[in-house]
Amino acid sequence: MKVLDSFSLSGKVAVLTGGRGMYGRQAASALYEAGAKLFICSPNIDELKNTAEEMRADGGDVTALYLDQGDEQSILKLHDEIIDRCGKVDILVNNAVTRPMTHFSDEASIFTESMKVNATGIFVISRAFGDSMAKAGSGSIINIASMYGETGPDPTLYDNGIESLVPDYFFHKAGMVNLTRFLASYYGPRGVRCNAISPGGLQSHRTPGEFIERYSKRTMLGRMAGSDDLKGAILFLASDASLYVTAINLPLDGGYTAK
Repeated sequence: MKVLDSFSLSGKVAVLTGGRGMYGRQAASALYEAGAKLFICSPNIDELKNTAEEMRADGGDVTALYLDQGDEQSILKLHDEIIDRCGKVDILVNNAVTRPMTHFSDEASIFTESMKVNATGIFVISRAFGDSMAKAGSGSIINIASMYGETGPDPTLYDNGIESLVPDYFFHKAGMVNLTRFLASYYGPRGVRCNAISPGGLQSHRTPGEFIERYSKRTMLGRMAGSDDLKGAILFLASDASLYVTAINLPLDGGYTAK
């Protein structure tokens, strides 16, 4: 196989949780532009269907399906529906996240609510699709973690200091990184790879200029991530170009965590 051919996802079936947000749209584009049959999944099904329609207009083979990642039965139903439709799943991208906490002093029940989706849900969906991949003898699981799974917060970046940040995000993103290593070890002998990427700050039209300036000084590249900066890494880890790559956590942070 020539090297460029190894990046093709033609004939592969991919599942992406989420798909409407800044990270999710990049992940979706990388997958369907490379030829994958893509299912994007979230509980906001009406809005997600509109997103899928936009992606189909861009040439993607994209279908929106309902998923409540905090409900094990919803996860299993999604798994069975995709297997019934396609007979297999080659790629799972764990991208969806809920952010219910707004302050360090929130009730503990809100932290629990977060973990139901961002920890337990990720484990259940990874196990469901991972088991199917293992039966087929191949597959790739990609976890969208965060640089905040590797480093503590810098309160000087934020107008309200540490009060702008909440602990559940740091907890579950760090957990995703080590769950990646566990899944890679568990499924590796059966041909399934599991890797994580840890993005840094992603600039959008809503990002305040002062924050962009402060944040950019913290990176080695002198800028925040843009609208295409995640796509190459996702494609690499999803494709046969990375067949001997597993258990890694790839920082996509412009050198933030290494500086």
